[in-house]
Amino acid sequence: MASLSQAKTYGGVGSILILLSPAPYVGWLLAISGFILTLLAVKNISDWFKDSSILNNMVISIVVAIAGILVGTFILLGSFFRFMGINGLTFADFGNNFNPSTVPTGDWIGLVTWAIAGIALTWILLTVSGVFLRRGYSKIGTDLNVGLFGTAGLLFLIGAATTIILVGFLILPIAIILLVVAFFSINENAPSLAQPTMTIQSG
Repeated sequence: MASLSQAKTYGGVGSILILLSPAPYVGWLLAISGFILTLLAVKNISDWFKDSSILNNMVISIVVAIAGILVGTFILLGSFFRFMGINGLTFADFGNNFNPSTVPTGDWIGLVTWAIAGIALTWILLTVSGVFLRRGYSKIGTDLNVGLFGTAGLLFLIGAATTIILVGFLILPIAIILLVVAFFSINENAPSLAQPTMTIQSG
C-alpha cells in the first residue's frame, strides 16, 4: 500500500546513497541502491496521488539517461578501437608501435568526428532525460507542497544541459542535496488528491 512515510524514508536514504556514489570501490553499488530506493519513493508518491504521470516521467528519464550513456560509450569506444586497428595495430602494441605521424589525416578527422558525435548524442539524451526528471519532481513538489522538489528538478535539468561544458558536474551534486532535504521535508499526513472530498448536504 502506498505510504508517504515510506516515500520519505526511501527517497531520503536513496538520495544520500546517490550522493555517496563517488566513493571508491563501492560507489557504483551505492549509486544503484540509491536509484532503486529513489524510484520506489517516487512510485509510492505516484500511487498515493494515483497519478501515473509522476512515475512515468521518472521511468522515461532513467531509460533515456541509460540509453544516452550506453550509446555514447559504444560510439566512443567503437571509433577508438577502430582507429587503433589502423595499419595492423592492436591494443597490445598500440603504446609501443604507434606513431601519430604515420596515421593519415583523414583517420584523425574520422576519430575526432565520431568522438564529437558520441559526446553530442550523450549530451542530447541526458538533457532530454533532465526534462522528464524535472517534470516528475515539479509535479511531486506541487502535489506535496514542497517547493524544493521543483528546485531540485530544475537544477537537474540545468546540470544535465551544462555537463558538456563540465559546469553540470558541479550543479548535479547540489541538486541531489536539495533532493535529500526535499524528501525529508515530506508531510506524511498530506492528503491524497485522489481522496474524495466530503460534501455537506442540507436537509
